Order: sequence, then C-alpha cells, then structure tokens
Amino acid sequence: MTTRPYKPTGVPGLMPYLTVQEAEKAIAFYEKAFSFEVKGEPMQQDGRIVHAEMSFLDTIIMLAPEGAFGGKTKTPANSGVSSPLGLYIYCKDVDGFYNRAVESGARAVLPPEDMFWGDRMCKLADPDGYEWAFAQNVGEFDASKIPGS
Repeated sequence: MTTRPYKPTGVPGLMPYLTVQEAEKAIAFYEKAFSFEVKGEPMQQDGRIVHAEMSFLDTIIMLAPEGAFGGKTKTPANSGVSSPLGLYIYCKDVDGFYNRAVESGARAVLPPEDMFWGDRMCKLADPDGYEWAFAQNVGEFDASKIPGS
C-alpha cells in the first residue's frame, strides 16, 4: 500500500482564504497591485467566479465573494470591523513592490521601513479592507532597536 503525502506537492501548509466583495475585481487588483497570478481555472457559478486560487512566489491565497456557497462572512470593508487577520509576505524588492502597489490602487498604511527584527517592511490595504505587510529581509535582529528598550 502506498502512502500519500499529507498535502499536495507544491502547496504550502497554510493558505489564507479571503472573503472579497467581487472575485473578478479582487483578482484584477491582486494581479496589478501585488503581482499575484491566478492558479488554474477559477470555479464559476451562474457566470460569476465563486472560488479562485492565486499565487505570488511561494505564497498561495484562496478567495471567494461574499455569499458564495451560502456563506455569511463579509469583507472588513463591508462589515465595518477591521480584519483581525494580518497577512505578512516576503518579496524580493519591498520598495519597488510598495511603489507599484500604491500606483495600482493599494492604500498606503506604512511606507517601507527598516524594522528591528531585520526586515524592511511596508503595509498596504486592499479595496476589501485587508491589510497586507510585505517584507524583505535586510539584516539581523537587533534588540537595541526595540522601541522602548
């Protein structure tokens, strides 16, 4: 008897599943602003996308619009509540990434800044109200730079 791996090959152990207002608009935004690419063929129902997977480097996200499959979840933008989930993704050029994302419609939350833990990081918000941190490792952890220390 052959043993199957616990997850499919090439799939990360964690994949965020985001609720978006409209899948088509979210896909177009993530492609343009964050350089994500659609993986495979999105699932459609009544001519609308109800599920899609997208990738950026080794990151994969899944998304579905509000109400898909009878779901009741709302986006942060439509719920009136900030998302309690933070998304932290490494990229190869955080400054260039930040500039392109803002030019493509992402809302700047925090411009690129060197952090005490060794990453240069920025924060951006998407139209659905999710905050994304994109980072590039540029150094080592430096306890002397911890705020308030």
